[in-house]
Amino acid sequence: MASNTFGQLFAVTTFGESHGPAIGCVIDGCPPGLEIAPRDFAHDLARRATGKTRFTSQRRETDEVEILSGVYEGRTTGTPIALLVRNVDARPKDYDELADTFRPGHADYTYWQKYGIRDPRGGGRASARETTMRVAAAVLAKKWLAERFAVSVRGWLAQVGDVVPDLPPDTAIDFDVVESNPFFWPVAAQVPQLEQYIDAIRKDGDSIGARVNVVAGGVPPGWGEPVYGKLDAELASALMSINAVKGVEIGAGFASVAQRGSGHRDEMRLDGFASNHAGGILGGISSGQDVLASIALKPASSILKTGRSVNRAGEEVEVRSKGRHDPCVGIRAVPIAEAMVALVLMDQALRHRAQCGDVGEMKPLIPGSAQA
Repeated sequence: MASNTFGQLFAVTTFGESHGPAIGCVIDGCPPGLEIAPRDFAHDLARRATGKTRFTSQRRETDEVEILSGVYEGRTTGTPIALLVRNVDARPKDYDELADTFRPGHADYTYWQKYGIRDPRGGGRASARETTMRVAAAVLAKKWLAERFAVSVRGWLAQVGDVVPDLPPDTAIDFDVVESNPFFWPVAAQVPQLEQYIDAIRKDGDSIGARVNVVAGGVPPGWGEPVYGKLDAELASALMSINAVKGVEIGAGFASVAQRGSGHRDEMRLDGFASNHAGGILGGISSGQDVLASIALKPASSILKTGRSVNRAGEEVEVRSKGRHDPCVGIRAVPIAEAMVALVLMDQALRHRAQCGDVGEMKPLIPGSAQA
């Protein structure tokens, strides 16, 4: 199985390569009647796009979405929705010298071993360019979730290298601040520090890792499965499928190791949960609290510093990446992580409706958090 499709009832199949003529996706299972137009995709695709600031790759794509099917008179019809984005700033010649070389830290060698052939142009199918279509597909998911359940999915950059937001514990994130700077950073006063930090890393010809947090608010209790298809398991799988992600946490994540059960358990009162170490998921099923997820992204391997590798002839060689690359892939990962969380929630919402739509609201219904 080729595994280019994500989801069960809301199924997204992506296609295309980084420096091919176009990338696209087919969305099968989107409910009918959802209002959608090409302009609806512009905001999130611009948030993911390169070339907007000096802190990301300088590749400049328009990322204009063409809706080829599944929408009539501005509404989804329930039939497969095909979306296409044409690549207008591809530079495949930047990779001519790497056609026979396996770049360290990339998928070149593993693709070669799996398929016996690979597209060397910017990583081909393994490029983060593919995530454009995940973000596009999630525009429909976010819109449907917001309209039907008032669910919101928002993310922010929670760490770059050793720099963390200067916020007291349990401080609410101001998403107006997050959206006001190119780093999706929650503390405006630290943006100049980040600018200097990333500029220094770029000048050094290197890269740095990052952490991205995502919160989904308004998720009703009951979404997810009890054994296989757990909501947290599917979130982990979806988030781990993003390029450069090397770790996923749900709720307290690895901090749980140092906690005791008496402190970790989220005690319940009639006015709400006392804490949310579980990240809004209990036994694989949403609890009604905010769903919290976090991802760790490695430093990009496409850097100007020379490194050692081998080529297809079995010779040891030195390799130095050319082209346009990100000094910190975590910056553009914020809308991508949001997209994957939204796609999981959309699929789980439809699956819950299919099996348990007649259950209705059960009492008692505990609010997401206890009142102060």
